[in-house]
Amino acid sequence: MKRVFCILLLGILCFNLSAQDNKAKEVLDKVSAKNKEFKSIKAEFTFSMDNEEENIHDESEGSIILMGDKYRLKVMGTDNYFDGATLYSHMIDSEEVNITEPEEDEDGGLDPSKIFTIYESGFSYKYVKEESKGNVSYHVIDLFPKDTEKEFTHIRLRINKAKSQIESLESVGKDGNNINIVLKSLTPNLSFSASDFVFDQESHPDVEINDMR
Repeated sequence: MKRVFCILLLGILCFNLSAQDNKAKEVLDKVSAKNKEFKSIKAEFTFSMDNEEENIHDESEGSIILMGDKYRLKVMGTDNYFDGATLYSHMIDSEEVNITEPEEDEDGGLDPSKIFTIYESGFSYKYVKEESKGNVSYHVIDLFPKDTEKEFTHIRLRINKAKSQIESLESVGKDGNNINIVLKSLTPNLSFSASDFVFDQESHPDVEINDMR
């Protein structure tokens, strides 16, 4: 009898996990379909990093424009331009620019160009719950990286139920550094040119260029 009970309990747990995963997939498929309608994205957000052990609590405002695999990300005093192959990181206070050609996922972190489609590959997922803040309802879904070398254990997404849009992303770091990105505004389908994703050296003649390619 005890063995039968254990088998039944295991079956119920497995069924629930499968149901949760299917629900997560259904929600994420809707988000994916919505994002595929966008040719480009401009977004404003709040970026914060917290490490309780080290007593670190940093917060700043940021912005990003996206077009395909190209992006321009402005956050924490650095403007990052990525044209699909070359990354230009302009550290404003020190007036330096580092030029690199990063390999895909070489830092084990989050790729800014995939911020709204991060769930589409390399992750398993689980539906956690539905929650409400004010008059807005959210799906809460956890993503778990299949690559165990990633610097984070999981990522928690909060998805606006009515809009099928990711509105916050929280990365839980293995080193205690937790990153939280909260969307403030999103404008799709604006017109950008290739030059928007390349650092303009002529406009910054006094910067020190560190070409690390």
